[in-house]
Amino acid sequence: MNELTQNFNTLEIIDQQPLLTVRLNRPTLANAMSLEMVMELVAVMETVKSSGHRVLLIEGAGDHFCAGGDIKDMQNAGGDAKKLRDFNRAFGHMIETADQLPVVVICSLKGAVMGGGFGLACVSDYAIAEPGARFALPETSLGIIPAQIAPFVVKRIGLTQARRLALLGQKISAAEALSLGLVHQLADSDEHHQQLIQQGIQSALKCAPQATADTKALLHAVNNSVDTENGQSVSRLLDQAAEDFAAAVGNEGREGASAFMEKRQPNWASDYDK
Repeated sequence: MNELTQNFNTLEIIDQQPLLTVRLNRPTLANAMSLEMVMELVAVMETVKSSGHRVLLIEGAGDHFCAGGDIKDMQNAGGDAKKLRDFNRAFGHMIETADQLPVVVICSLKGAVMGGGFGLACVSDYAIAEPGARFALPETSLGIIPAQIAPFVVKRIGLTQARRLALLGQKISAAEALSLGLVHQLADSDEHHQQLIQQGIQSALKCAPQATADTKALLHAVNNSVDTENGQSVSRLLDQAAEDFAAAVGNEGREGASAFMEKRQPNWASDYDK
């Protein structure tokens, strides 16, 4: 069975190829992430790697994006350290998968954006927040730690701000999340929020799919590179980037150049109608 056509218990899937919308669907629990939701998200993301979709939009049903991990799941594990470890690492695997997807990942943020929801926002390529959204890392106030999302939070907003949010557990506004670089744009109304999402989708679909995938891989490699004294690590990275650039010019780059010269849209450009 196609992973995108099966019935999910915790997700709603809206397939509008080349756009795939994944709606976290536990609204009565503020879309708290159970292990079942984590596994369903991984299944969808693995499928997206080869399904031909070019944009993955993640949003929440009801009034919230995601209030974090499901505390009941943690309690059900009791004192079983292996179950707790496996539960926590499964969530980290999902975040890693989302981070490395070769497609554009857009997060539509509203209400509670906390814990695991905060982590998902940190690995999005484009995050848009409603003015009433509230962000927090409440783990330490619950006696636990943000074990799997910490690396992605630090990369997104820097160590200093990550320390403040993780160690104090305070909620911050959408406006402050914008100032920290956690989100890219702040809508001033529901209508504006939808406009920003549609504009982001349209912009992503005007970019070549393989170039998008290669550019994401390159940016991750740059972020993870170590600039040694003799520059060997960066040099190797740039050598590979040159190989990828040459391959791009010889493939999608030919169509891009032709479209530019002929004043037309390239053949990969897709007009998405909401």
